Amino acid sequence: MKRHITYAVVSIALILSGCAQKTAEEEISAAPAETAQEFIDRANAELKELGKEVGAANWVRSTYITGDTAIIASAASEKYAKWHGGMVQQALKYDGQQLDAKTQRAIDLLKLGTSLPTPNDADKRKELTSIATDLGGMYGAGKYCRNDDDCLTGSELEGLMQTSKDYDELLEYWTGWRTIAPPMREKYERYVELANEGAAELGYTDLGEMWRAGFDMSPAEFETEATKLWDQVKPLYEELHCAVRGKLSEHYGEDKVPLDGPIPAHLLGNMWAQEWGFIYDIMEPYPGVGDIDVDSTLKTKDYSPQEMTRSAENFYVSMGMPRLPDTFWERSQFVAPQDRDVVCHASAWGLDGGNDLRIKMCIKQTYDELRVIYHELGHNYYQGAYKDQEPLFQGSAHSGFHEAIGDTVTLSMTPQYLKEVGLVSSAEESEKAVINRQMQMALDKIAFLPFGKLIDEWRWGVFSGAISPEDYNKSWWDMRLKYQGIAPAVERSEADFDPGSKYHIPGNVSYTRYFLARILQFQFQRSLCEIAGHEGDLASCSVYGSKEAGDKFYAMMASGQSEPWQDALEKLTGTREMDATAIIDYFQPLMGYLKEQNAGRSCGW
Repeated sequence: MKRHITYAVVSIALILSGCAQKTAEEEISAAPAETAQEFIDRANAELKELGKEVGAANWVRSTYITGDTAIIASAASEKYAKWHGGMVQQALKYDGQQLDAKTQRAIDLLKLGTSLPTPNDADKRKELTSIATDLGGMYGAGKYCRNDDDCLTGSELEGLMQTSKDYDELLEYWTGWRTIAPPMREKYERYVELANEGAAELGYTDLGEMWRAGFDMSPAEFETEATKLWDQVKPLYEELHCAVRGKLSEHYGEDKVPLDGPIPAHLLGNMWAQEWGFIYDIMEPYPGVGDIDVDSTLKTKDYSPQEMTRSAENFYVSMGMPRLPDTFWERSQFVAPQDRDVVCHASAWGLDGGNDLRIKMCIKQTYDELRVIYHELGHNYYQGAYKDQEPLFQGSAHSGFHEAIGDTVTLSMTPQYLKEVGLVSSAEESEKAVINRQMQMALDKIAFLPFGKLIDEWRWGVFSGAISPEDYNKSWWDMRLKYQGIAPAVERSEADFDPGSKYHIPGNVSYTRYFLARILQFQFQRSLCEIAGHEGDLASCSVYGSKEAGDKFYAMMASGQSEPWQDALEKLTGTREMDATAIIDYFQPLMGYLKEQNAGRSCGW
């Protein structure tokens, strides 16, 4: 429940008359009252300029991790936080007024214009922005060191976990990366206190409630919506979990992977067990059938990071979208520099209001990395599509839309598409090949769903106080057991802070968007395929080259967040509700296979 706050606006501008200065109180009484529309016009103008500064500072911080750039980024974030807090206080005076829908939406979005609201106190604001910068830097510069001369970065450890199948070696990498997180714990506790204080000043009970308020429905309604979507896909996840546990038990032994309990968290080919695609060699239903070996092509033809990115750009262009600007190629980070620490976590940047598009990656010659590029360019094309909207409307219809755009495009990376663009030589689509491909996709997209839901659910509990600092780690693993059916293979305690080993926690990035994106991408794809006139099952559809589908897709993106997400969704899909039925439709062949494999097994954990 929001609460309304009374306040007094104090102008920071000093007006000179001759040699005398007016007091702040005199300035307020003398200044003409702004209409709501005038206030929004001013907010948009100021946000446009401030956004350039904050974006540049954060880009430099992410691509040059030093003490100096930490100061620059922290100062820019503090400046934005101060501006945002002041503007929100001013916006409150329009509460209760009868405003047109567009102006009211702009004011509402302004109030939600930060994922990290700071207290309206200079010292606390500075402290919180400094903590946020420190946490991000601690993650980006984190390393697991066996000794002073043998240190591995997070990116290097991820790569090792993707390829190793040695139980003890994987456990070393898994536990080693988590040594970076305990020093974050005290800072994170204080971050929660200060962020909650900032959210309370905006009228929310805590930061979690504020995050849930950004979905054109009440926070309580949104929780119900998320639960509904999870319940729709849960049966498919449970069948997948059961099959995976059975195969891992065969591979590592029932003593290490019991058939009646959770899966050890370090055995799924991913540092966080969020996506399981790198154990496909263990799970492949029909060995060698319809094998899609894009990695070999990338290496044999020696694709550069830029050429891999051009491949992704060409897909969007084939749908009638514009080419990326020259500055994209000049200013993006495609590889990890050798002379400095950077944040290698892939991200897309729409600087200068979307006029300066960039990606930041440390690209390797793998199919997995290629799919990430296709995904990241989805962000860039979305940013470019809505760049002509007013700054307050330059955003995603809701946060899940932004993630879903690129994910939808990756669904069109079918064998036929890959063959058409020269990335594979064969596009076999027998029944067995379809099952293989769906297994490979499900190990990433379906395995991810419970993880995508629980990250923010854990934080909602932390922000609300339902999870106390004394139980941070316990509640983390309780939730991962409940939703994912995984558990650590070694004892964890409150001396650890395992949530901090996941980028989005210290990076202060809400995670619900990724859960929703996994739902929306199939819903988007089903509609795009219908528009493109595709005949046949949904899993075989690629909308590559369909300008009709591209026009509809781009029109939805161009509206940004100028209208409720229900309106944007309706433009493309004809419905105003998110639903997961397209996922169930898409994976029907795999679901049948999994049920056969699990016959006689005791599933669940």
